[in-house]
Amino acid sequence: MRLHHMALAILVVAIWGFNFVVIKIGLKEIPPILLCALRFFLAAFPAVFLIKRPAASWRMVVGFGLVMFSLQFALLFSGMYAGTTAGLASLLLQVQVFFTVLLAVLFLAEKPSIWQIVGALVSFSGIGLVAANIGGEISNYGLILIIAAAASWGVGSLISKKLGKVDMLALVVWGSLVAWPPLLVLSFFLEQNSWSVETISHISWLTIGAIGYMVYPVTLLGFAVWSWLLSHYPAATVAPFTLLVPVFGFTASTLALGEPLSQWKINAATLVIMGLCINLFGSRIAIRIRAA
Repeated sequence: MRLHHMALAILVVAIWGFNFVVIKIGLKEIPPILLCALRFFLAAFPAVFLIKRPAASWRMVVGFGLVMFSLQFALLFSGMYAGTTAGLASLLLQVQVFFTVLLAVLFLAEKPSIWQIVGALVSFSGIGLVAANIGGEISNYGLILIIAAAASWGVGSLISKKLGKVDMLALVVWGSLVAWPPLLVLSFFLEQNSWSVETISHISWLTIGAIGYMVYPVTLLGFAVWSWLLSHYPAATVAPFTLLVPVFGFTASTLALGEPLSQWKINAATLVIMGLCINLFGSRIAIRIRAA
């Protein structure tokens, strides 16, 4: 990967890592599914009038918008709203790497290596450590929802890979257009007691800023760049950069929200990231050792 493309990848994961703090801020005044709907409505308009639909089948665009945006973020926001700290959410979501690998095995006939299997076992032992500490910083419900969000990201990554080299900014904008209507309908039925037009009209400037951050740097810039990188490089080259998301997430949540960085969280993060490193780099390291 070229150096400036590596810099782009690091910029995106830094933006995504800090976004977990921003989501927590937004959830203080707006219920989770409605917050998702507002995010993608603003990502779609007015950009959809200025950017042509990507050169891909409408079916694939709809699939991308519903899975990568509607489903993933409804689950993630709801999991954080249900009782998961920003730092832990940023960590748990990274198991999307293993869902991506599993789906590639099932649908692209790829064969998992022994290193990918070992890496998955190590990472999921970290998830088990998180589950063993269910309580004030994470709930059972929150854990399940965020793992489901990670699975949705894996499916979305597969769709993005299938789309190939298309205009990724256009894909994000039109995917956002697809994403917000079902989210708004779902919010109407599930969150009726939590929102109203009056509530939205009186949100604070801090919440407005949080929504703006989610719309522009995170959605329009972040997903466009990430999808572009996936279309130009193998998934195994791009995916490792997500290892940095929980690093930025834990750092930002500790500094901005004062979340405690207890030893069990450090241990869980170490196991998850170690497993991801084994999954992504284990075979290469083994080959170099044998060669040496």
